Formats: sequence, C-alpha cells, structure tokens
Amino acid sequence: MKPFLFVTDLDDTLVYRTVGDDSALAELNQLLSQHRQEYGTKIVYATGRSPVLYKELQAQKNLLQPDALVLSVGTEIYLNGTDTPDSGWAEILSPGWNRETVLSITKKYRELVRQPDSEQRPFKVSFFLQEDFSAIVLPQLEAELQKNKLNVKLIYSSSIDLDIVPYSSDKGQAMQFLRQKWKFAAEQTVVCGDSGNDIALFAVGNERGIIVGNARKELLQWHNEHLADYRYLAKSFCAGGIIEGLKFFGLLE
Repeated sequence: MKPFLFVTDLDDTLVYRTVGDDSALAELNQLLSQHRQEYGTKIVYATGRSPVLYKELQAQKNLLQPDALVLSVGTEIYLNGTDTPDSGWAEILSPGWNRETVLSITKKYRELVRQPDSEQRPFKVSFFLQEDFSAIVLPQLEAELQKNKLNVKLIYSSSIDLDIVPYSSDKGQAMQFLRQKWKFAAEQTVVCGDSGNDIALFAVGNERGIIVGNARKELLQWHNEHLADYRYLAKSFCAGGIIEGLKFFGLLE
C-alpha cells in the first residue's frame, strides 16, 4: 500500500449535518488513522466553515486531527494544527483583492443580509441571499465588482449562502497547493464532496473523486454533464460512501 492524500468536505460528506448514523465515521476514522500511521497518508478537511464553526463540529463529532485544514471556502489553510493561516497561500490570494471595496459595493444591495461576524474572514465576505432574488442580484453584483477591477468570484450555494472571495481561491486550488507542497500525484489523491461548492474539488484536475450517495442535485447534475472514469458515485451516504469509494479506487484494502 502507498500513502495517499485524502481531502474531504465535512457537512453531509464526512459527517451528517443533522442526525445520522455515525458508526461509518468511526470505522473510517480508524482506517484513515491506521493508514496515516503505517504509510504516511495525509488527511485534509476542506470546508466552508470558519475556524469557529469548525471547532464546534470537531468537538461535536470527535473528528480526527487533520494534517491540514482548508477553511472558509478555500480562503484559509492551516497546517499541522496551528492557529495561524499559511502565509504562502495568503500571498497567492492577495493580488486584486480589496475587502473594503467589496463591502462598499455590497452595501447597495438590500437583498444581501450579512452573515455573523465569525463568518466574515480576511479573504471572504459572506451574506445570506434568498433564492428568489439571486437571479437578479448575482449578475448585477458580479458586473459591478468587475467594473471596479476586483479579482473576485461569487460562490452561491445551498440556495442561501453567498461568499465573495478572491478569484484564485476555492477548495480545488487549495487542494492543488497542498498536493504540490507534499508531492502527491493526482492518482494518489482522493477528494470527497456532496454539494455545489465541492465542484471545485472535482473540476480542478484528474484526482480521484468520491461523490457520496446523499449528494445534492447541483453536484449530481454537474457530474452527469462531466462524466469521468476517475470519479466514483457512491451508493452509501456520508462516511459510508467514502469507505465505498476508497475501496473502489484500491486505496484501502
């Protein structure tokens, strides 16, 4: 067996956001922990959660300590349990990002409701936006941000969450940054997700992909439009689906 780079979303991918059977999570934790100890496998959590919300989930679900955390929709990377964001990644995101200008433009839109302060991050400005308004607001907002020469992108997910982040940031780019840093080949890298904001993980290259059985329609639609033999659609939900996929790719015995 060889080491592999394991990158997974958290909510409704590794763990149930609400009530669910966590026995598969306990089994997966044991398998990954053993593999890391014996072969040097690296574990990465890539989530939209901020550090505050990640710590809440970690305590609640007894998550394994990862080798790296990709937080706040790919805008922050934390290595080896530190509380300080990786400066190399911050340098990549900085050009063309101006948080104050983003805030001044978004103030004009009454439909944008600011998310709690814990979700406002150095490289992320976050709002709630009702789906009914999204078709009108998003194109207008994007055009205005571009007019101000801001190098940003809008990530709208779960029909409510809007994140404005640097153009070069997302879970996929962050995963590639770590993959190259640790010198893992794409074939020895596996990414797992359930929703639209995980498309960045699957779309960035030809890393092995596991889509869990409870995936949302926007990810399934994208998968069906971009079929690839290095991506696996699991039948089981959450951690059970991940175990299924890891065995399919021969990464676990």
